[in-house]
Amino acid sequence: MEHDGQLELYAAVADQLKEAHTRVRALQVPEGVRMALTRKLLVITAAAKHDLADATRRLERFSADLDEGRFPDEER
Repeated sequence: MEHDGQLELYAAVADQLKEAHTRVRALQVPEGVRMALTRKLLVITAAAKHDLADATRRLERFSADLDEGRFPDEER
């Protein structure tokens, strides 16, 4: 039973990551900012493979930053 819960959690995080990627693609920001945001999402995705709880926290912070309009500096 616990295994099913874990799979549901992975599916929920995957859906949230997909939504975050969609939001980033839709932003009207310089390409360097978009690249920085995409890299952050890739790091969160990699973290989910090893520590789902940490990835979930990171994704929540990332989403909150997007909601508040806090973006990283443009990459060069």
